[in-house]
Parts: sequence; C-alpha cells; structure tokens
Amino acid sequence: MQQRRSAQRRNVAPKRRGAPLKRTRRASTLDRAIAMVPVSETTLRRVATWGMFTLFGGAAIGALAWMGVPGMIGTAVAEGMGRAGLRVEQVEVTGLRRMEPMAVHQVALEQESRAMALVDLSEVRDRLLRHGWIADARVSRRLPDTLMIDVVERTPAAIWQNEGQLMLIDAAGVLLEPVRADAMPNLPLVVGEGANAQEPAYQRLIDAAPALRPMIRAAIWVGDRRWNLQFVSGETLMLPEGEPAAARALVKFAEMDGRDRLLGSDYVRFDMRDPSRLVLRRRGGIERSAAVAPVAAQ
Repeated sequence: MQQRRSAQRRNVAPKRRGAPLKRTRRASTLDRAIAMVPVSETTLRRVATWGMFTLFGGAAIGALAWMGVPGMIGTAVAEGMGRAGLRVEQVEVTGLRRMEPMAVHQVALEQESRAMALVDLSEVRDRLLRHGWIADARVSRRLPDTLMIDVVERTPAAIWQNEGQLMLIDAAGVLLEPVRADAMPNLPLVVGEGANAQEPAYQRLIDAAPALRPMIRAAIWVGDRRWNLQFVSGETLMLPEGEPAAARALVKFAEMDGRDRLLGSDYVRFDMRDPSRLVLRRRGGIERSAAVAPVAAQ
C-alpha cells in the first residue's frame, strides 16, 4: 500500500503556479496636483530647491544668532547663500509719478553686500524716506533676486522763492526739488526766508477767503511774523500779525472788494496791519483811510 502511494505521488505532475500579477501604483493626490500645474517638472524641482535652500539658510542664520555665534560666521553663511543665487539683482518700483526711478534704484542698491539675507529692509526704507519726494515706502524681498519697493509720493502744493532760488514744496512745506523760472507749474508762490515752513498756515489763511485764491499771485512772509499778499492785478495787501487776526482781515477785505471793486482799480496798496482800519494808497502816493467794522471771530 505504501509503495502504491509513493508511485502515485511520483506520477502526479506538479501544479504550475500562475505568473505573478503586476501591481499598478495608483497616482497619489499630490501627483495628480503636480500634473495639473502648467509648468514643467524641472521648474517645480527648481522652485522646491530654492524654497528648501531659503528655509534652511534662514534657519541656520537664526540659529547662529540665537547661540551667540559671532556675526562674521552668520555673514559668511549669508554670503554663501548670495553666491548660490540669493542676491539682489533687480529692483522693481511702483507708485512713481514724478520721481525718476533711478533715484530709488540707487538708494536700494547702496549696500555693502547684495546677499538677500544681509539686505536690511528697514534701513533701505529709512534712506528712501530721507528723499524729499517720498512720503512713505514699503520694501520687501521677492526671492531669489528682487527687491520690491512701493512708493507713496508727496504732492506739490506751492513754489517757495528765497534768495533767488525756486523750490517745489508740499502742503507741509517739505522741500521737493528745484524748479526753473521758465518751467514753473501753476502753483501758489510763497516768498521769503521761512515761508516754506509757514505753508500750512498760509493754506489755512487762504481757505478763510477762497474767492480771493485765484487772484493772488504771491504771498510774502515778512519779518518771520506776517504776510503781504500780491495780487495778479498788481496790488499788495498788508495783513496783520497772528493767524486769527490775519484771517479776519482777509475775510473783511474780500467783503469790501466784492462790494467796492478795490482790486483792478486805481489803488496800489492796501494796509490792514491795524485790523480796525484800512489804509488805501492810490497811484501817485495819495492815501486815504477808512474804518473797518470788526469781523466776528471764526
């Protein structure tokens, strides 16, 4: 019996195992997302490399500073990152309307090192704010090689004339840039030493009698204490000291001019330094005076 069973085992052909099934890897969500991005795989790898390089480079500099390692070592790491491509090569400026872009570029690139990690954005902003035209600025990095600068410019409000020089100023009296006599914009003219610093007060003065604004050719700051106004028609109005008194006198003069047509007549000067009286001088030196009714305080 045992011999028969052994013979049967020898006669049974071994079963053939089927060929192993080839497993297909299912695409992951990340793979599908990458496939949908309209850039090449090479570009994606480059972006990832820059991102990791920036992350680890920044972490390395931060760790060195935290551990108190001498700044020279941190600088060396940053310079190495710069040589690898993280350095300022371009400056993009937005917000300019009157300034020359090159002036902003020069300030932005005035660096001991152009390695991105060593560019002090706050210092760049502070230097930009020292430029007359710039009221505000935002400075940021766009890796790997660009500084982004968004500028808010000042607006010219008047022309300041002093010792024969003409200078554009804004409403706060900040100096913007020189201007030629043959290229003066249509702006108010303030004349005299310190008149630029009085520009805000002058604007408030003119706002008290807006009907006179287009008739005024220049405002002369006299003795660092009061204004003389020169009109387009050639007359001069002498105002009293003190902003409130000057505003009341100007309002009263505007009322009298509207009633009696003082401007454009035979007068050459109106003296209201004494707010209670108006002294008028005609051509030829003839003067007369008239009492002025007080104007209610504004």
